[in-house]
Amino acid sequence: MAILGCRGIPARYGGFETFADHLSRGLVATGVDVTVYAEGDGPDIFYDGVRVRYVKPLNIGPASVIAYDVQCLWHARQSFDVVYMLGYGAAWACVLPRLWGTRVWMNMDGLEWARSKWHPIVRAYLRWMEWVMSAVSDHVLADAEAIKVHYDNRYPSGAPCTFIPYGAHGVSPDRVAERLARLDLTVDGYFLIVARMEPENHILEIIEAHQQWGGPYPLVVVGDHTCHNDYCRRLRQCDAPSVRFLGSIYDPAELAALRGGALAYIHGHSVGGTNPSLLEAMWFGSVVIAHDNAFNREVLGDSGLFFDSPRSLVTTLQDVHDMDVASRTRLKASTQAVVNQKYQWTKVVNDYLSLLVNDVARSPSRTASA
Repeated sequence: MAILGCRGIPARYGGFETFADHLSRGLVATGVDVTVYAEGDGPDIFYDGVRVRYVKPLNIGPASVIAYDVQCLWHARQSFDVVYMLGYGAAWACVLPRLWGTRVWMNMDGLEWARSKWHPIVRAYLRWMEWVMSAVSDHVLADAEAIKVHYDNRYPSGAPCTFIPYGAHGVSPDRVAERLARLDLTVDGYFLIVARMEPENHILEIIEAHQQWGGPYPLVVVGDHTCHNDYCRRLRQCDAPSVRFLGSIYDPAELAALRGGALAYIHGHSVGGTNPSLLEAMWFGSVVIAHDNAFNREVLGDSGLFFDSPRSLVTTLQDVHDMDVASRTRLKASTQAVVNQKYQWTKVVNDYLSLLVNDVARSPSRTASA
């Protein structure tokens, strides 16, 4: 099996990389031969039994990402039983492996075409690619039931779609107070955001609500806010003593300390499926304040607090500030209970293994090199 569409493993970037990291290593542990394609230039390496195959991306501007996916698809077209493409930006090129008898899976992630950061032409292209995905895939994977419902309703005659969520993971926090002290923070003394700086993640609205609240705890924002786009420029204008931009942090121990020490984690994502950052916060037993939408409701259930506007978030921030220790402890326990019941990597890997075995069995002409 080959996994394409991410920057590589071990994960240092985002959701797809984290997913590829855990899924590939989990499948290898069950005896499956897995290759993950990664950006880079050099010979293959092995990471916890997973073959990492490097492909040097072309430097052709905005089209580089799609070109990289096409390069990987061409390279993997006839060497595997299943090619699993994460994302559908290059869905049209997924016909290449099928021409060589290789089965193609695609993970649609969220509603990528709904992101306002894209130019209208790009959004139209992505919406078209979603349809192409339904036509050229052997199987479509959705990481949220709400995404599967969207797909099944929109493409009733398309490739079959299966819901398998992401798993939750985390590094047990250690020396939390010491690590936070280096950042001039204290345990239960700040609110936390960990996100890409994009409009659909509602960072500006969260900052606006926090400033309106005016309480004693700062808002700590983890993510690259230095990009040269209008949204990040607007974010940088919000820099104030009450808002702490820490930039990108990839050190698992430092992230664990930040998550483990926050009074609450604020999750503003609104167009994705099951978000890994949300699951990680739940794994740590955080009090979670989430944007009110079908995806976040599906994941959190009754274990989270929700907001739909800066005004409602102001109220929720005050509620969390006033919450007694017993109530906060109950909320934290409920988020961890949801993770333990629904988002264990062992179950995710086993579900993928079952799908892989059943899918390869439908293609007996290929060897069992999955």
